[in-house]
Amino acid sequence: MTTTPATDDAVAYHQMPGEDVLDLLDVHRSEGLSSAEVERRRAEHGPNELDEEPPVPAWRRLVAQFRDLLILILLAAAVISFVVSGELKTPIVVLVVVVLNAVIGFVQENRAAASLDALRKMLVIEVRTRRDGEWRTVRAEELVPGDIVALEAGDRVPADGRLLTAVQLEIEESALTGESVPATKDTAPVDDPDAGLGDRDGMAFMHTTVTRGRAELVVTATGMRTEIGRIAGMLGSATAEKTPLQRQLDGLAHSLARLAGVIVALVVAIGLLRGQSLTDLMLTAVALAVASIPEGLPAVTAVTLAIGVSQMAQRNAIVKRLASVETLGCTSVICSDKTGTLTLNQMTAVELIVGGERMTVEGTGYGPDGSVHREADGDPAPWFEDVLLPMALCNDATVRPADDGHWELVGDPTEGALVTLAGKGGCDVDEARRDWPRVAEVPFDSAHKLMATFHRPPAHDPRHDDDAVEVRMFVKGAPDALLERARCVAGPGGELLDVAEVEDRVHEHNERLAAGGMRVLAVGWRDIPPDEWREADEGDPMDLVRDITFGALVGIVDPARPEATAAIAEARSAGIEVKMITGDHAVTAASIGSTLGLGREGDVVAVTGRDLDAMSDEELAERIDDIDVFARVSPSHKMRLVTVLQGRGHVVAMTGDGVNDAPALRQADMGIAMGITGTEVTKDAATMVLADDNFATIVEAVRRGRTIYDNIVKFVRFQLSTTLGFATVFLAAAVLGIASGKPFTAIAILWVNVIMDGPPAMALGLDRGDAEIMDRSPRPLDERILTRERWIAVGFAAAIMAVGTLAVLELAPGEDPRAGVASVAGTMGFNTFVLFQFFNILNVRSERLSVFHRQTFRNRWLWTALAGVLALQVAVTHVGVLQRLFDLTSLDLTQWGVCIAVASSVLWAEELRKLVLRARRGDTEADDTAAPPAATLEA
Repeated sequence: MTTTPATDDAVAYHQMPGEDVLDLLDVHRSEGLSSAEVERRRAEHGPNELDEEPPVPAWRRLVAQFRDLLILILLAAAVISFVVSGELKTPIVVLVVVVLNAVIGFVQENRAAASLDALRKMLVIEVRTRRDGEWRTVRAEELVPGDIVALEAGDRVPADGRLLTAVQLEIEESALTGESVPATKDTAPVDDPDAGLGDRDGMAFMHTTVTRGRAELVVTATGMRTEIGRIAGMLGSATAEKTPLQRQLDGLAHSLARLAGVIVALVVAIGLLRGQSLTDLMLTAVALAVASIPEGLPAVTAVTLAIGVSQMAQRNAIVKRLASVETLGCTSVICSDKTGTLTLNQMTAVELIVGGERMTVEGTGYGPDGSVHREADGDPAPWFEDVLLPMALCNDATVRPADDGHWELVGDPTEGALVTLAGKGGCDVDEARRDWPRVAEVPFDSAHKLMATFHRPPAHDPRHDDDAVEVRMFVKGAPDALLERARCVAGPGGELLDVAEVEDRVHEHNERLAAGGMRVLAVGWRDIPPDEWREADEGDPMDLVRDITFGALVGIVDPARPEATAAIAEARSAGIEVKMITGDHAVTAASIGSTLGLGREGDVVAVTGRDLDAMSDEELAERIDDIDVFARVSPSHKMRLVTVLQGRGHVVAMTGDGVNDAPALRQADMGIAMGITGTEVTKDAATMVLADDNFATIVEAVRRGRTIYDNIVKFVRFQLSTTLGFATVFLAAAVLGIASGKPFTAIAILWVNVIMDGPPAMALGLDRGDAEIMDRSPRPLDERILTRERWIAVGFAAAIMAVGTLAVLELAPGEDPRAGVASVAGTMGFNTFVLFQFFNILNVRSERLSVFHRQTFRNRWLWTALAGVLALQVAVTHVGVLQRLFDLTSLDLTQWGVCIAVASSVLWAEELRKLVLRARRGDTEADDTAAPPAATLEA
């Protein structure tokens, strides 16, 4: 036998009649495949499961943590220090930081590669398939192209297939296509060869769910050749780019490496010219190299990010990768899935037309809160039972309270909207279903576009004793289908109107509601006399669906989340554009987009997947910034959109909840999954999960991301000021001969790094964002972490610290100490440099705000750390054993006063520089003194 044509991706099975597909796959419907043929096809096509990449060994993932340039430089400095001097102090300090950084990265990355595993677990289901002429239950992975599979309501579709029978069949495909409501399926071929997945009515796809009816299908694709398999392939091929922070730190590492090389070379050259020994020079060079590399940067960065992650988790934003937190801070575009993300994913009746009169429905979702009012005067609608009963009784859905206090739907979402509307109108649905027992039904069918149910009147109803009424028929369906079968139309007060009198108004309302993106249904009823009912027992009950009393039009939407509108507005004020990406029709999507506030001045620009296919990448790149809504799109479209936006220089965040969103989430700079409605695949592919499925949580995450980046910049400024200060002190001392060219010992250098780059620097990570942090535009993706202005500030502070320290070393009391006894000048110089760090850490907390500002005192952790530093420095200076370790001597109050006065000069100088900067920019302090939003307050 030749290769099964099912492997040919060019075969458009949705265009072919079912019998032709059976012939093409060489299978008899009544017999199915033989066991031997199944084995042959399984050998040819492989199991019905997704491919897996071999896992990377744990030791390789751990080693990869040590490939960062900053880490390599630190390791080299530690080795050289040990080889030259044989002492272990410097190497141990450096290695502790390096190992800590590696462990944190290793633990985080172990969580990042579960996407394909989760996708594969979704396929472990059992199915009924016909083999050797009889039905058998087999595992889904055993299916092969050509298998005949039976499906019922509640079943998960195990593979892609062409429908052979479809009885009242509806399949929920939102996880694959983004559609809000289940798709109605039939067996008719679809003529369009390029029809999207949501329009292929004769096909069923893997990982979708049957919500109604039953079906048989013949499998046309398994495993990686299914639509979900193609998604898995894209998920595996999508590259995970480095975050902006990682790229910034890589660039900083290169800059620091060059700086360290220059410093070491100068010190060695000057020392050789002055006749110092090579061994002493090597020890000094290593100490300077260690001082020039901010060994605290990886640890402080990790701690700052971890603090941000913890605070975000308290606000329902769970981040899986530490380094990805700050990516939100420079996000310029959020591509958001519509269903369940920007909308509630709960179909809701929002408007009612009775007798041509408009009525509005309050409340969203499936909860009972809400009521119905006349639009003209806002008064409660004059309800009568006849209009409500079809919604409650011609209906198989139920809504019920869930354990979490919300209301959940069992059944079709559209029917759930009607049940909820009936309840808001005052109908007790459960009681009505008990009182009006169903005795027959006409199931919904796409041919007649309606559903009808037949009920005995309750004992307390006058019709029960009326010999002219045997049963009452309730009907719902397409407005046109009911109007053409209508005898009269119910008026808003319960009166009956002639069809011709209101037909035009009904059509106008129907078109208006549909144009507004709503799904429109009509309801009606008819009393059936006994003789007609008896005749129907022997005929087709569809014959009774005539002479209907047309009751009402109902406009139904999947409503926008109320908080999403405010979140989109705030995102826009922060310079972030929001683009809706959905599988819904363009009209529906554009209407929701307008409600949410997308577009400019209410003008929402929407394009479809077909429009995208017609555009080249260059044309799409030119237009994409002006497009607000992308409708009827496929997973490959989402990948393309993210890629084009990134090509335009945008930092892209992508939200989603369905399997179809996973590849785009992985490709995006920040993938955000919904924690409640999201699939496991989506959660694993994303870098952040919203535990509350609340779009507004993203805005708070953006705020936190910007704050985290600002705090890291503060630390880098502080660290480099210390680094350059050290370098300048050593170089100037070597050139001028101050303190014999060796102002500080190696352990003193490490002491300053440890006490100031430890708790105080880490406490910077707890600083709150400035009040105007969400009024800025996103920072450019290529912006250096140290801009020209920041380098000026760093150099300015370093120069002041170096001059002040050298002045104290040179001018302090210069008694000639005995050998081995520390000098007062050396002790004062050391304390002055440490105190410089105390004042400088206050300077770096804002790039333009004065230190004399109430926000200065809001970080209690920083002040606690600084108090601890001062206590330790006093102990080092005055406690005997510590004095000997650091080669220091005691100071009196006057000498301490000199140290403090000289060190404070960096604060006064920086205050003057900021004053000039604010005056040049026209800034005012009034805006800066506003209290930050409550969301940014410390935990």
